[in-house]
Amino acid sequence: MNTNKLKKLLFSFEQIPTLIYLAKWVLICLILGVLAGSVSAFFLKGLDWATNYREAHLWIIWLLPIGGFIIGLSYHLFGNDVVKGNNLLLEEFHSPKKVIPFKMAPLVLFGTIITHLFGGSAGREGTAVQIGGAIADQFTKILNLSKRDRKIILIAGISAGFASVFGTPLAGGIFALEVLVLGRLRLDAIIPSFMAAVFANYFCEFWNVTHTHYHISEVAPMNPQNLIWALLAGIIFGLVAMLFSKSTHFWSNLFKKHITYPPLRPVIGGVILAITIYFMGTTKYIGLGIPTIIDAFDINLNSYDFLLKVLFTSFTLGAGFKGGEVTPLFYIGATLGNALIWFIPLPMGLMAGMGFVAVFAGATNTPIACTIMGIELFGIEAGVFIAIACSTAYLFSGHSGVYGSQIIGSPKNHHYLRERGIQLSDVEKRRDNFHK
Repeated sequence: MNTNKLKKLLFSFEQIPTLIYLAKWVLICLILGVLAGSVSAFFLKGLDWATNYREAHLWIIWLLPIGGFIIGLSYHLFGNDVVKGNNLLLEEFHSPKKVIPFKMAPLVLFGTIITHLFGGSAGREGTAVQIGGAIADQFTKILNLSKRDRKIILIAGISAGFASVFGTPLAGGIFALEVLVLGRLRLDAIIPSFMAAVFANYFCEFWNVTHTHYHISEVAPMNPQNLIWALLAGIIFGLVAMLFSKSTHFWSNLFKKHITYPPLRPVIGGVILAITIYFMGTTKYIGLGIPTIIDAFDINLNSYDFLLKVLFTSFTLGAGFKGGEVTPLFYIGATLGNALIWFIPLPMGLMAGMGFVAVFAGATNTPIACTIMGIELFGIEAGVFIAIACSTAYLFSGHSGVYGSQIIGSPKNHHYLRERGIQLSDVEKRRDNFHK
């Protein structure tokens, strides 16, 4: 039997090319996981240092305008083509133009650390996703990947960044498949997405990086009455997620409208934040806010904590400081759930856990990933409540979100919106024009 006949015989079985496909992507994702996981580890250690230094030297918050100017000027001089951040990843996925410049990774990494060092309110997910995406897209040039494979490697990069920064490989893998198109999953990339998530998470922890653990001490029985309460909570979580998304876009548009020189926006924003923090006399609402998130599961907190975090974070990001939205969304959701126990008779820890992931689900339009994340973080016992809260929040956050470049693949409400293939930002613009 000659070589050509043998080759045809082997490839007549579907599993042979599938095995080659698997081996190819496992190898690529292993290299990507080493790189993205290691950079995430450096990033997380940098955030810890910045947070600890700031809390030990609170005077440094007065330098927030200077930190803002450094960030704004850096992007103005060197990063105009990557300033869109996560939205650039989504745009390149849907309408490829050029390989994402690697400079996105160091610019957003150090910009986020500066934001946290001087007292801005931001998260870390956006940074990790941009780092993962920027690193992953370099494989497009190195390996001369096809258009289809480039989309897959971008998904793997998003997955690697998300999974490694939160220690949730299952949620990271699904998040990358779900976030690109609202209402659709990209299952053609399922193996690379999960492989990149697992490898990146492993190599992040390899550098002795630990992730925060949360605990729900009591889960209520699932009965008709508690089902109704869970649905009500999900509605409220979704509305607050919409509030956060709209607030971030509002501040961003306001700064762009009134301050034409981009490096000056975070300077003005930094002055306002520094003065506000000084007169409030607390750093509770800046940075990641991990201690407050942990407290939300066991201790009665102020009923307005979630609103102040919405204000501080949306203003910080809208002014041009760098960082993610997800950890602040965890804060907002957990403290909101903590406040809702005054009229929703479910256990405090359960409500905090539901809010933790449900507000995130509503703001990013990723209910499946957030449900899996809740199960990874809190255990399967709360899984049904978490799924109900996330799916309801996703529905009631409307066609809004923190990622304006998300494409609508399946509208949430066909009575309100029937169009597909348009961006969330276009829906927002159309709604704004209607009200005008």
